[in-house]
Amino acid sequence: MASHSATIFWSRGDQPFLDNRYSRAHRWQLDGGLEIPASSSLSVVPLPMSDANAVDTEEAFIASLSSCHMLWFLSLAAQQGFQVDDYQDQAQGTRARNKQSRVAITDVLLRPRVVFSGDKQPSDTDIHALHHAAHEACFLANSVSCDVRCEPIL
Repeated sequence: MASHSATIFWSRGDQPFLDNRYSRAHRWQLDGGLEIPASSSLSVVPLPMSDANAVDTEEAFIASLSSCHMLWFLSLAAQQGFQVDDYQDQAQGTRARNKQSRVAITDVLLRPRVVFSGDKQPSDTDIHALHHAAHEACFLANSVSCDVRCEPIL
């Protein structure tokens, strides 16, 4: 078992609050000390209350799922003797109403493109099997209720 933490900082300062036009900009401090500027999504709260230059929670959610999948994929590929040179995923998530009529991220689509080198090259079947195994192993994908799909670009 492992424990992970993040500290979230927001302060009103001297801005009005009760009119609901306060800034949603805030900071995340991760357990290693890294601070990341964060905000609500522009699609949820418009400028100037959101910060277009900060990561929003939806982006972070999708990036976390993609990153977890990638890390498992790299580990499994190395174990099977496939040398990965580049991995790129243009992951997308959909925000819509779920089965309970709540607004949620209802699905995430991973679209990884992987470049291999070396004498041992994976077949398309090997690549699909690696992605399937990575998906099964990803504890973040195992933690969410939305559909997480992987459609590798071969």
